Amino acid sequence: MNKMSTAYENCTDEELIVRMREGESQIVDYIMMKYKNLVRSKAKAMFILGADTEDLIQEGMIGLFKAVQDYDTGRDASFNTFAELCVSRQMYTAIQSSARKKHAPLNNYISLYMGTDGNGEEDPDASLVNALASAMDKNPEQILIDHENFQRLRAYIDRELSPFEKQVLELKLTGMNYVEIARVLGKDEKSTDNALQRIKTKLKKI
Repeated sequence: MNKMSTAYENCTDEELIVRMREGESQIVDYIMMKYKNLVRSKAKAMFILGADTEDLIQEGMIGLFKAVQDYDTGRDASFNTFAELCVSRQMYTAIQSSARKKHAPLNNYISLYMGTDGNGEEDPDASLVNALASAMDKNPEQILIDHENFQRLRAYIDRELSPFEKQVLELKLTGMNYVEIARVLGKDEKSTDNALQRIKTKLKKI
């Protein structure tokens, strides 16, 4: 693999894809190894939606392989961007089609501190909704939610958010921005950003 890396490291991904299709099949292995850390990073972020990390890595590698096979140098963006999209979409599709409970993504993997200040003292102003609304602009792993308050929030989300808004919220809580979410869901960026603004508004109404 070291010899392979030396042979290909000065080539762009796009050049490698062209050479692969001209018969250099070993390039597939090189690209898969090159992007394995990207897959692991995406799996770590997607873990919040309720799936085993190793399972997500496997799905991500499938998505990466599809990217190698489907990439169009004349039509698509850079291979890096295309690969990220394919990996994320493969993982999210796997999560959505799994046999988990309907609300497992928001129930089992989000850690949220609610009702306390930064020192762990009770804070009546640290409301669940304000914290979650703020959480949409933070790393989800930095936030904790207590089970009882979550049950009320979950019922509100189920009642007030549209299916599209729920998908957007799930992906936002993995740390994705609206551009990345739009790509994964196959939606345009404006409608996705608008959905994020509606979610924030709805959450603040609780």
